[in-house]
Amino acid sequence: MSKIYIGLVSTPGLFASIIRRTIKQDYVHVVLGLDAELNEAYSIGRRNPWVPIISGFEKEEKGKILSKFPEAKYQIFELECTGEQRSQIEQRLKEDMERRFRIHYTIIGLPWLLLNKPFYQKDHYTCSSYLARVLEDVGINLFNNKHFSLVTPKDFYEYENKRVIYEGSLRNITDREEIGLIWRLYRKAYINER
Repeated sequence: MSKIYIGLVSTPGLFASIIRRTIKQDYVHVVLGLDAELNEAYSIGRRNPWVPIISGFEKEEKGKILSKFPEAKYQIFELECTGEQRSQIEQRLKEDMERRFRIHYTIIGLPWLLLNKPFYQKDHYTCSSYLARVLEDVGINLFNNKHFSLVTPKDFYEYENKRVIYEGSLRNITDREEIGLIWRLYRKAYINER
């Protein structure tokens, strides 16, 4: 078995607060990661953390997110999949990254989402509908055949079979990575000196 990682994100801001009130939970954004620290993670979201209006498919950059939202909180859970499913997901993310400026946030789909009516406009997604679509396309259906366009971050948060591996601040994730890097450099330098 292989694993992929889902990151649920809580950030401040006007748009996030509207989503928070609508779905009645703190985590309002989801990302799909290929590693537990979300160094290789992708989502439909802000192309630049400082500009909320321009959104689409992007690779998550924790440093930029941390500079804009120093209080950002994350919950990361792992999801088991087959090696073939993981390879298909990696390939899909690579292809979507190459054509990222053609994949956009769905504004038109939001009223349909609120009405609980499936709606899909080609290459337009919310963060959660994109993730649900990618998983569905490789045979991972987490939400009992719920149409991908109706999946919200709340569905991922309430997913019963998740195995949470981290919950806390983004700062703690980046601090742990820096400590690990310093330790690896120290060990490498110490071993080379001997």
